[in-house]
Amino acid sequence: MQAEESPQDWYSTNLVGLPAGLLGSVAFNRHPQPLHIAGTRETHSGLFRLLHASHNAEEAADRFAHYMAIAFDLQRPATAQGPRRFRPSYLKLLEGWGFDANSPQGAVLKGWVESRFGLTPSFHRAPLRHFPSPAWVTYLEEKFCSRFHNYSIHMQLDLLYEYCQFVIARFGLPTSHPTLTLWRGVNLNEEPTLGQQGLRAGLCRLRLNNLVSFTRNRERADEFGDWILQVEVPLVKLLLFPGLLQHSPLDGEEEVIALGGEYEVMARYA
Repeated sequence: MQAEESPQDWYSTNLVGLPAGLLGSVAFNRHPQPLHIAGTRETHSGLFRLLHASHNAEEAADRFAHYMAIAFDLQRPATAQGPRRFRPSYLKLLEGWGFDANSPQGAVLKGWVESRFGLTPSFHRAPLRHFPSPAWVTYLEEKFCSRFHNYSIHMQLDLLYEYCQFVIARFGLPTSHPTLTLWRGVNLNEEPTLGQQGLRAGLCRLRLNNLVSFTRNRERADEFGDWILQVEVPLVKLLLFPGLLQHSPLDGEEEVIALGGEYEVMARYA
């Protein structure tokens, strides 16, 4: 690989059976297809049998939380021999993401998206425009941080994604469309545009980060940036939405976490 090459041009492997270039494209967003992470539902077939037997989303959330705690040993109590050890979990990663998407927890989440969907990040503490670069070194160091890579953390996230998609398919969201209208407040230094002229005109294409936070509340988006982006996000790109989990650390923000890539957006100055 040549120096100063754009990662968007060379990274393509994934576990969902679609080319990363297509998955991250506007064309996919216009015509989304179901996505499944290879082997996840088969490996944890017991969980999905329990979920299929659930009568409502609340019961499914309870069964998911209970299964995750047992399968990944996430709630072992402290003992007389010493304090409870730190156990990385999908909930701790979401909590860290909620405080700062550019935290080490955020890097682990972005690294999981790379591994499973083949979408490279465009920002982590600084723009990730070329490889190699100091910004990429920082991102790589944080995404492989050993503190967060025990207890099969990528498998935990695989199950979170598949559970999210199960709930959408089984119990639905308040929309009859394959996409959900969401908003995001941004500063332009964090979201490299694909055409500044289009941004000034209101309608444009942006390459969003490989994992992105949105909100279902238009007014909340004003708090997070100078520009408000209105985006139609395919349901198959959702990882988390309000009410999905029993005790999500992000429900208070009405936050939705979704896969990124290129999007057509309506941009307005806040």
